Amino acid sequence: MSWQSADDQTGAVVGRRSSGRQMPHCSRPTMAAERKRQGFALDANRRDELVLAAARLFVDKGFAATTTRDIAEAVGMRSGSPFYHFRSKQELLKAAMLAGLDTGQRRLQAAIAGIHDPERRLRVMIRTHLGSLLEGECQAPMLLYESRSLDPAARREVAQLTDSYQQVWQQTLDELASAGRLRRSSPPVRLFLFGLLNWSSQWYKPDGALSLDEIADAAADLLLR
Repeated sequence: MSWQSADDQTGAVVGRRSSGRQMPHCSRPTMAAERKRQGFALDANRRDELVLAAARLFVDKGFAATTTRDIAEAVGMRSGSPFYHFRSKQELLKAAMLAGLDTGQRRLQAAIAGIHDPERRLRVMIRTHLGSLLEGECQAPMLLYESRSLDPAARREVAQLTDSYQQVWQQTLDELASAGRLRRSSPPVRLFLFGLLNWSSQWYKPDGALSLDEIADAAADLLLR
């Protein structure tokens, strides 16, 4: 007794086994489908390039002074091409901030995984934050000063992710205060710490006298008792 695939029922011809039964029809991806898949991958890569280039320019020149032509030229596009991926410059700013915050949070969580001692955790967090800020492509902390250029809905979205990133910092400060290693852990202490760390981007020089390890240790020592 033979069995048929859906294609057999519509008259498609398929191969048969020697027993007389028909093999199920398994079509390979067409060239058009493969080109479409590759196109999606290229679009995603292009989008990432735009976000990274825009973040650099927004930090270097400021959001208001950066034009879409600047961004397009940075990635070898025509001036209007970024609008294929983003509806506006503000949307590109939001994407850059969210991508940077997400990258920073994933790096931080990976760095402190399994560290239970709050002092050791704080030191690793500070060093990781400085590394993301000054050694990598995570421009989000510096871009936060440009959040005023976003609409209220976008600002709320960025603020929500920022609060999520800072949650483990507040928890660690609270643990240190409870253990007597920190005089207080109220939110202004956390905000002061971030202001201190983020401002290092204005004066730190990779070939300067201080290493990031030394800067991180000094920042931790400033807080701890």
